Amino acid sequence: MSFEHIHYERQGRIATITLNRPDRLNAIASGMPREIAKAVEMANDDDEVHVIVLTGAGRAFCAGYDLKDFAEAPAGNRGTGVAAGDSRPWDPMVDFNMMYANTKDFMSLWRSHKPTVAKVRGFAVAGGSDIALCCDMVVMADDAKIGYPPARVWGCPTTAMWVYRLGPERAKRMLFTGDLVTGREAAEMGLVLEAVPEAELDARVAAIAERMAGVPRNQLMMQKLLVNQAYENMGLQTTQMFATLFDGITRHSPEGVWFKQRAEEVGFQQAVKERDGGAPIAEGVSRSTYKF
Repeated sequence: MSFEHIHYERQGRIATITLNRPDRLNAIASGMPREIAKAVEMANDDDEVHVIVLTGAGRAFCAGYDLKDFAEAPAGNRGTGVAAGDSRPWDPMVDFNMMYANTKDFMSLWRSHKPTVAKVRGFAVAGGSDIALCCDMVVMADDAKIGYPPARVWGCPTTAMWVYRLGPERAKRMLFTGDLVTGREAAEMGLVLEAVPEAELDARVAAIAERMAGVPRNQLMMQKLLVNQAYENMGLQTTQMFATLFDGITRHSPEGVWFKQRAEEVGFQQAVKERDGGAPIAEGVSRSTYKF
């Protein structure tokens, strides 16, 4: 099968899926989530494969959704259209169907019958962190960065994997601030399996994958189903439904519309700097719209 946004290969018992848009830091393009799920399906259907490694081409794992063009394009209804320039009112169920399809595609890594390992260098931010955290294990370069800045305005992590990996307090610490943390910090807080110097990242992931690849497929599958079912029993799918709905709402709240307007006026990168810089966001917007 040929892919546009990813590369798939198998060497021995290990399949490698590479996000392959290095010129855009492997930002998520339309069609990439579906290709990830298709590659996972290929690996699961291949009896030679025991382990799946997910990585990014070039200097980053994934910089999130490729939103620059969307954010800067004039919206016919000031941010309430379902696509850039679309003048139709926002339909939350159309939005949900689109984003939930992506959520399910990312979760193919979690629900794969074969272990998945994310190898992260550079950045795994916003939607890129969703992808990485859907893997069974994440190994990061110690100077790589992970986080979900859109939690500040214009986003909610649809996979909700932060809470399942960190517990409530540390998940709130990350999502209330939108901060990025290094691989070293992520390992210390238990978000990822471990962090190693960037020069050792490839070798370390290969060693972990090779170790698991020696185990029979049925054993790997049973151990994974056992652990995953505990999270399903905690309501993982229901949590993701709400998270995906909330993601759409964040893009159409008063502050979300403000952010879209700022992106149109000053460019997406400048709007992101204003959102993430530490000053009060959209000061006066929420106060004039509703009270808590």
